[in-house]
Amino acid sequence: MAALPVYRWRLAPDGYATRRQLRAQGLRPGGQGVAAQLERPRRRRGPLVAYLYRVDCAKPVRPMTPAKWAALAKANAARRRCPACRRDAGYVIPTSLGTCVPCAYPGPYGPEGST
Repeated sequence: MAALPVYRWRLAPDGYATRRQLRAQGLRPGGQGVAAQLERPRRRRGPLVAYLYRVDCAKPVRPMTPAKWAALAKANAARRRCPACRRDAGYVIPTSLGTCVPCAYPGPYGPEGST
């Protein structure tokens, strides 16, 4: 197996892109392997590494189907539902709290608030 070419940070030749850069162009790696890597040196730790893919071998991103849109909407709705009071909080429940803010910090009038 041949070793991957390694480039310094911001010095990769044209024709290579990271996954994020491919996605910004509406592309995906499409099954190809890593073609090269970037290394950014750091002082006290090992270098930061970014993997590069060839742009000419990349394929277009697959479009979202109605079933995928429905599944994504259902997953986002589940992230907004409080497990304690079972209400839609109107925002994504913070994982640090695990419940909506009124349930996590109940006031003297309970989770309903002071209204």
